[in-house]
Amino acid sequence: MKTLIKWRDGVSFVAESGSGHTVLMDGPPEAGGKNLGPRPMEMLLMGTGGCAAVDVVLILKKGRQDISDCAVEIEAERAPHEPKVFTRIHFHFILTGKNLNSRHVERAIKLSAEKYCSASIMLAKTAVLTHDFEIVEM
Repeated sequence: MKTLIKWRDGVSFVAESGSGHTVLMDGPPEAGGKNLGPRPMEMLLMGTGGCAAVDVVLILKKGRQDISDCAVEIEAERAPHEPKVFTRIHFHFILTGKNLNSRHVERAIKLSAEKYCSASIMLAKTAVLTHDFEIVEM
């Protein structure tokens, strides 16, 4: 896996993925950022949420659950001093479908958190990760 980060201006950077996609990132206003894109640490959380969501959807589909939508709301806290690592991350999954089995959902989230999602497993080295979910019936 490869990526290239190119300085644009001030504290703005363009990230180019090995698969050919680009994302503009910007630093915080106190560092001179102009809010042109997400902060790098926000990108880390977004990537982790995406990783977990992919796992949960695939596991539920493999378990023949009739899932039609998945959203993950994430709230995180960081250490007050450098390095400002994440110290707490909470994942709230909102799953929509027909007759989704809560035991299957709980199992899918647990498998993602403990076995499949490399990003959240890495972040769990410095942060306490918690998860909950709600099911929206179609």
